[in-house]
Amino acid sequence: MSDELVNAIADMEEEQALALVKKQLASGADPVAILDDCRQAMEVVGKRFEQNVYFIPELILAGEMLKDISAEIKPYLKQSVGSQKFGKVLLGTVAGDIHDIGKDIVNFMLDVNNFEVKDLGVDVSAEAFVAEIKSFQPDVVALSGFLTLSYSSMKDAVEAIENAGLRDKVKIMIGGGTVDDQVRQYAGADAFGLDAMAAVTLAKGWTGGN
Repeated sequence: MSDELVNAIADMEEEQALALVKKQLASGADPVAILDDCRQAMEVVGKRFEQNVYFIPELILAGEMLKDISAEIKPYLKQSVGSQKFGKVLLGTVAGDIHDIGKDIVNFMLDVNNFEVKDLGVDVSAEAFVAEIKSFQPDVVALSGFLTLSYSSMKDAVEAIENAGLRDKVKIMIGGGTVDDQVRQYAGADAFGLDAMAAVTLAKGWTGGN
């Protein structure tokens, strides 16, 4: 872990953070470890937001920093993954929640691991998930949520998928915030992931990518 990078991101030092990432990549650092530093930094940002130290502008800037860092890291990850194609993943932050930083990390990691990802964005209704499953025909549905109120929305989405007769056609994972196995059981999902790499591992396991 690079405390320097975590602190630079968490303190909104955009130029310093990007320079550190470039330096670490050039020196042969593990790109996945850099992403883990980003995840830890975003946890700090999230806590500061909850404590009213940071506000929406800081969240937006953090998201932009993450996109810039991801763009630097992506070529290095692609080199180690290869070209084998896996399945299709439908991804979105559930209704009532507009947090997208964690979701965007999951999207990025699935993409560089050769999954076809369709990201529905934030505040996605249960009906929208059902409609997209019918048209996109994913192997995996990933429901993201940071707020505790999102747990009910996750449950609503899973129930809507089941009521539409689509539950046996997809595997459903949830993640974000303080999601744990108790939330998974409540929502009726197949699994939960603690981070983006866990999401990749689950998706590979379900699609024969392991």
